[in-house]
Amino acid sequence: MRALRIAVFVFFAALCNAAAAQPLYGIAMHGDPALPADFKHLPYVNPDVKKGGRISYGVVGTFDNLNPFILKSMRTTARGMWDPEFGNLIYEPLMVRSRDEPFTLYGLLAQTVEWDESRSYIQFNLNPDAKWSDGQPVTPEDVIFTFQLLRDKGRVPMSSWLDTIGTIEKVGEHGVLIRFNDKANRETPLIIASSLPILPKHATDPDSFERTTLSIPIGSGPYRVKSVDPGQRIVFERNPDYWGKDIPAKVGVDNYDQIVVNYFLQDTTVFESLKKGDIDIYQDGSPAHWQQAYNFPAVTSKAVVKEVFTPKLPSGMLGFVFNTRRPIFANKNVRKGLTLAFDFEWFNRNLASDAYTRTESYWQNSDLSSFGVPADANELALLGPIKDHIDADVLDGTYKLPVSDGSGRDRSILRKAVNFLKQGGYAIKGERMVDSAGRQLSFEIMTQNADQERIAIAYRRSLALLGIAVTIRTVDDSQYQLRTTNYDYDVIIKSYPSSLSPGIEQVGRWSSAAAKTPGSLNFAGVADPDVDTLIDHFLTAKSAEDFRDAVRSFDRILISGYYVVPLYHIAQQWVARRSHIAHPDTLPLYGYYLPVWWDASAQ
Repeated sequence: MRALRIAVFVFFAALCNAAAAQPLYGIAMHGDPALPADFKHLPYVNPDVKKGGRISYGVVGTFDNLNPFILKSMRTTARGMWDPEFGNLIYEPLMVRSRDEPFTLYGLLAQTVEWDESRSYIQFNLNPDAKWSDGQPVTPEDVIFTFQLLRDKGRVPMSSWLDTIGTIEKVGEHGVLIRFNDKANRETPLIIASSLPILPKHATDPDSFERTTLSIPIGSGPYRVKSVDPGQRIVFERNPDYWGKDIPAKVGVDNYDQIVVNYFLQDTTVFESLKKGDIDIYQDGSPAHWQQAYNFPAVTSKAVVKEVFTPKLPSGMLGFVFNTRRPIFANKNVRKGLTLAFDFEWFNRNLASDAYTRTESYWQNSDLSSFGVPADANELALLGPIKDHIDADVLDGTYKLPVSDGSGRDRSILRKAVNFLKQGGYAIKGERMVDSAGRQLSFEIMTQNADQERIAIAYRRSLALLGIAVTIRTVDDSQYQLRTTNYDYDVIIKSYPSSLSPGIEQVGRWSSAAAKTPGSLNFAGVADPDVDTLIDHFLTAKSAEDFRDAVRSFDRILISGYYVVPLYHIAQQWVARRSHIAHPDTLPLYGYYLPVWWDASAQ
């Protein structure tokens, strides 16, 4: 009886808190939004831009599906249907993320929100002007329908995010109240608000939702699909009746009358299309290519412009990823020995013109990084007994990857690698690295393109000196996506972008649950309760100090696990654009943002 009274008290207390909460125009993960309640536009747009013209993008891949929300879509969905890089063209979330703050959201489909201090619930108050492209209003019923549909039939991580919802109900004419269960954390309301599309209930068939489709969708976004050439091209056209063009978060955004996304089998073909004038933007990630490939006439005549942007982002991590589901990579000492064997200095000097900086932390160049920073008392307290599972040099801030003499065969480093491999059960016999049964240590590196293959060849060169047999297999995009979805590989090269507000995405990359989920981003197959605990620490941190220390702890355990052979990072972003494509002068925190660029020839 007493338990029942307590439960009733808690329930009514939550209702009172919901009733007393004040509507908010924006919410932040930590602290308050940077912009005032009466802000007119985001700080990194041109609010006076004249909309019009067109842009043509080029992407590597193909598509046979316009539904990006199901598992089948992970390989073959058309870009732009739900793609933050190009903007939310067709479907929109409830709130939009500012690119100039670590993690802050402002109103979109939801005009205001309400929540309590513990973030046990959130209420979205829909903008009464919000409409679908067919003129029907966006309603609370649409939101409830969407979340239930994606929970039951959507792909990960969307379905797992929605598992955090305890109850969802309509409040008044425009409100949707969500109460979270014990799977939620302090970031969950922001993820629900910003990372999930809202679908039209009246135009979505739940029974056929899991099938691929090329039917033209109905959305609430600024564009409609004009035409589809399966596997080749999709053309989006502006919706002249778009409901949200004047709300503050949309001023100066979505500036083209037409957006074309072209599909190519190889990146080299994308670049050739830039040269010919068939596409307008090329995002370059290769130092050698950036330095040497732009000697064609359009650059000379300034019809193509090269630009360098310097965001204020942490490094992220690019590296060879060991699939620890494979028995040969289950031993940390083996992974550590293989990591030490990569001669970065030789690679950087001979194949990259010394353009790269070695990456030694997942959040390098930011205050969230553990690199060169000893764990202080607060962080040690957060770690508790987990500190005993972190390498001593990583814990005290003295960790550093070895710097070779650049010869490609630095004997002192190779000896260290051999010692760790020996601790993992291997020894050199007859010029081969073998286990106790005489089986040679061998594995395959699966690559996507020529650049990855070049890095893999450099790595294979080093490993061959230790008697390790490495094969390299470069596969096409569809096969690569299929094999990574099913974890059918030994080693791959992957990039782990890092933000200044890491959160629930780390669950998908590193948690034990994700390791067992086909299609997740846990490519390394990490299933470690310590990792799970440290993820929970930064997801539940309330103060900025605790959040920083929790991320540093997480950084330390990933480094100590040697799941990835760290490669390199570039502090800059390189973009070549056709000269008629322009952008604002102000660069946001996260770097250039294509949806706020425009066609200057339309001005």
